[in-house]
Amino acid sequence: MVTKVIDKVTFELKDDFDFSFISQYGTVFAVFDKQDSGNLCFGVQYRDRKLFLKMAGASTIRSRVSNKEAIDRLKSTVIIYEDLRHPKLINLIDHKAINDGYLTIFEWFEGECMGRQYNSFDKFIALPTNEKLHIYNDILLFHQHVNKCNYVAIDFYDGCIMYDFLKGQTMICDIEFYHKKPYFNPIGRMWGSSQHMSPEEFQLGAEVDEKSNVFLMGATAFQLFGGGRDRSFEKWSANKDLFKIATKGINPDRKLRYCSIDEYINDWNSAKS
Repeated sequence: MVTKVIDKVTFELKDDFDFSFISQYGTVFAVFDKQDSGNLCFGVQYRDRKLFLKMAGASTIRSRVSNKEAIDRLKSTVIIYEDLRHPKLINLIDHKAINDGYLTIFEWFEGECMGRQYNSFDKFIALPTNEKLHIYNDILLFHQHVNKCNYVAIDFYDGCIMYDFLKGQTMICDIEFYHKKPYFNPIGRMWGSSQHMSPEEFQLGAEVDEKSNVFLMGATAFQLFGGGRDRSFEKWSANKDLFKIATKGINPDRKLRYCSIDEYINDWNSAKS
């Protein structure tokens, strides 16, 4: 294990790595080194501008993949971010090869991550229902855009949701596994948080499509307004009609789910008032 210090920010790696390239982007004020993806991320500041740097190539402590796999995956995400540009998606500014690795550069967003592995999770869950409805609306609009761009959302979970509690702004991040349609399950149990995944994402060869993403939106609703894995009405904080819509969205039987994201959103919006 190697301990690294950049601009007084400390983190650990399995092996040493040359981070001299970072200085051209500014001063490091934050590091995110606990991901299992093999990526290592930095918050940097140059004068009054902040950037989010995501790189692959360094041997991170929790990585479950080889450095080459991490690099190839990060390179492959560039076209996804470019195809799916949206006001609610973190903005990719640039990307390039670096010494023994690859770097993607994003605009910094002053938000906190919702995922259970972060300290902000309880703050999200404690938000008033009306505020969570606004967050959920942004998630729905982005995934409606994803569908119109002929993509399916894969490995989306609460850790992909960022929120600025002061400004009330939502942003989506970590869309690395989103994929062009048609897409068929290549491995059986796919990537992601099981409580957000449709049955198709556990079935080798099954098509993962718009109905799969309807399931995802329903599961996300239960994470925001319900008890997460506990999908009983007793844990639900929004109105009963919205509960029925989310429940239809997560029906294990594809034939009984909403046929499209648009249909799901239309019913959801009609039931909000």
